Amino acid sequence: MKANSLKDIINEIKSYPGITRKRNIHLITDELQSVKNFGDVIADFGEDAAVIKSGDEYLLLAVDGIWSDLIEANPYNAGKASIMVNVNDIYAMGGRPIALINVIGVPDNSYYPELVRGIKKGCEKFRVPMVGGHLHPNTKEASLSVSILGKAKKLLLSDNARVGQDIIFTVDLEGQGYQCKPVISWDSNSGKTTDQVLERLEILPIIAEKGLCETAKDVSNGGLLGTLALLLEFSKKGAIINLNRIPKPDGFIFMDWLKAFLSYGFILTSDKANTEQIIAEFTKKRIKAAVIGEIKEKREFLLLFNDEDEVLYDLENESITGI
Repeated sequence: MKANSLKDIINEIKSYPGITRKRNIHLITDELQSVKNFGDVIADFGEDAAVIKSGDEYLLLAVDGIWSDLIEANPYNAGKASIMVNVNDIYAMGGRPIALINVIGVPDNSYYPELVRGIKKGCEKFRVPMVGGHLHPNTKEASLSVSILGKAKKLLLSDNARVGQDIIFTVDLEGQGYQCKPVISWDSNSGKTTDQVLERLEILPIIAEKGLCETAKDVSNGGLLGTLALLLEFSKKGAIINLNRIPKPDGFIFMDWLKAFLSYGFILTSDKANTEQIIAEFTKKRIKAAVIGEIKEKREFLLLFNDEDEVLYDLENESITGI
């Protein structure tokens, strides 16, 4: 669909399953509030990875499940994606991965070859070992969940954006797009060597350790605007975003780009004094980084597009996850 107006964009984003599927998360997290911390937890629900204090460093723990529709449509890509999304979660926190485990459920043996081949390819690409897991044979539908352990010296969190900070969108535009329902994706990892992929991801812990940035989130199945909405919800802040400033690949339909799952895409918030240096860190590794907006005190997510402005989410009265 080619959006003709800002209202079209807002209607499309607010009905996108990558975002709407998150609205019941709070039904789980509300019940688990009393058991989320027995002394060493620094960050928990709502972050890309939980943070656990470990000496002078932090352990990072995350898990992602892959949509069954994607597994059934393309098990190889689903296997690769299960590794990528977890690795991105760790780097988005300012960390580096240590190891992975998995839980696989399949209705029949036909899924194994391609699903496991994709998992293996992902582990090889990101150089993270798969060290264990659990298998459910003869399930009613295909399922795949992967969990990852990482560590960090300095943290990037998604609940500490501050009023007046720049919002930076950073993305690797050297890739290709494809649609494998229900996911629209931009793949910038295929065709690159492991060293090329990892040096780009390494930018995140580097800027954290240099003290240039403290806030980040990776653009996953909620798309760019959905992911930013999550960051605002967790930070209890608002934002104004100029859609005309958003970098995108040539030929990619703009509406699809706003919903796309990015293999390399991150949102950061930055004190204005650090913005230029942060952008330079990405640029020297051939990553596009641009200021697309600013954090505001008023809890509304305001979009500017051409000569229009509309509120995407009134975060005083609307929620994405309810966490």
